[in-house]
Amino acid sequence: MPARYLSHPVDPGLSLALAMVAASAAPLLLIDGDLKIVAASNSFCRAFGIEADQASGHALTELGAGEWRIPQLQMLLEATAEGVAAIDSYEMDLRRPHQADRRLVINVQKLAYGDSDKLRLLVAIADVTDARLATKKDQDQLRANAAQNVELAAQNEALMEEIRHRVANSLQIIASVLMQNARSVQSEEAREHLRNAHARVMSIADLQQQLAGATTGTVELRAYLTKLCATIAASMIPDATRLSLEVVAEDVTIDAGISVSFGLVVTELVINALKHAFPNNGAGKITVDYQTEGPMWTLSVTDTGIGMPKAKPATSGLGTSIIQALARQLQARVDLDDMNPGTKVSLVHTPVAPVIVDVDPSVKEAAV
Repeated sequence: MPARYLSHPVDPGLSLALAMVAASAAPLLLIDGDLKIVAASNSFCRAFGIEADQASGHALTELGAGEWRIPQLQMLLEATAEGVAAIDSYEMDLRRPHQADRRLVINVQKLAYGDSDKLRLLVAIADVTDARLATKKDQDQLRANAAQNVELAAQNEALMEEIRHRVANSLQIIASVLMQNARSVQSEEAREHLRNAHARVMSIADLQQQLAGATTGTVELRAYLTKLCATIAASMIPDATRLSLEVVAEDVTIDAGISVSFGLVVTELVINALKHAFPNNGAGKITVDYQTEGPMWTLSVTDTGIGMPKAKPATSGLGTSIIQALARQLQARVDLDDMNPGTKVSLVHTPVAPVIVDVDPSVKEAAV
């Protein structure tokens, strides 16, 4: 039985998404830019007791007896549609009259068609109630019988390895879809956005692969950043003889969790330097550095490009938001320096300083 969807002509870009929903054994929803349900898989209707004709054309918050009317979920969907947030493993409790509560994990993928009027959100819903109960049972068993610790630890490691493998596969699939969309869209601006998204996904895939081997909870930072920058350079620098990307970080070991944030900062700053600092395939150099002095540290990306803009852009963009958020997470401030030539963007952490972003976002966006 096919998925339930609205009976209007389907454009070619939408047909693939509808086919994915129809073929899904897991609960899936396809939602349009107005947050109305375009298609709901039969598995979703069966799992949550929803009539097919109640789903199509209605908002998620209108389904059932109001159990989906959750303000935080609605807010996250709106923010994802606007491109200012993403729903990645959002957990919520579904409470229905006369039924046991169910624990759900929701993931949302914004589909790119190169046309904002055709915005679609692909919503995947997983019921992890039984899995969580099984995990709790395993934890109770661990406390009750210490002799089983070694066996259960081995099972958990095998499960984590399987999860890492699936994450890597998913990232590769997403990257491939982005490149296919980049080749098919007519707008050069949309094509450039998709290429940038592809570069970000490939960088995150490299992050994930490197950190998968970190069993001690620490990462050798210089080797880690060198591999990351090599991946970015391979995908975004067409002529290494004209434009180079170098890492001169101290040879230190840092917490694996912090290294993830560092990797994201470097990815954003390097990608934006490649986009803005060297127009018309200009020659130059980008340097990634990390230095410490006692408890103080500085992570910087410096380019020898065209330098800071003379005029301020009207608005800040995604790069600015990402760097600001990561700076707050790392309890660091963001400094922007005109190197004449070039630009240097630094995250500076001092233990006694509050979280400060002392760069005008509209100015920083030209370099970030």
